Amino acid sequence: MSLTLSDISKELKSIDFGMLSTKKADGTISSRPMSNNGEVEYDGDTWFFCYDQSSKIADIKADPQVGLTYTASPSLLGKPGMFIAIEGEASLVEDKEALATHWVSDLERWFPQGIDTPGILLIKVRASQVSYWDGDETGTITLIGVIS
Repeated sequence: MSLTLSDISKELKSIDFGMLSTKKADGTISSRPMSNNGEVEYDGDTWFFCYDQSSKIADIKADPQVGLTYTASPSLLGKPGMFIAIEGEASLVEDKEALATHWVSDLERWFPQGIDTPGILLIKVRASQVSYWDGDETGTITLIGVIS
């Protein structure tokens, strides 16, 4: 049985942090932990808050193709956890309405002035492909042309 995007969304509800991978100017890959910020109704778009002067922003401006990886803990019965890898294209969003839509109060730890924090912006990753492994199932969901 293949998983659907809805199934992936349910899995992501239990995973807050994942890794965002970008390509640096010298061709090397750089990865760093990023929080989903409570965005649990996954529809193929992932949103991350960040500062406009971070190195990941320069990476995305040079090459918007990024990777996201998530890992869920193993079950109590010993079944491996869920592994999710997302390939997509990142874009940078500075729109205050979008910032407000995705804001959660837990972010005040990193952005003390809320959506009015100087230099705050969103990274939006639109998935082109989602791959998953859970110990029993493995599969890929292709999203190009599916998400509007």
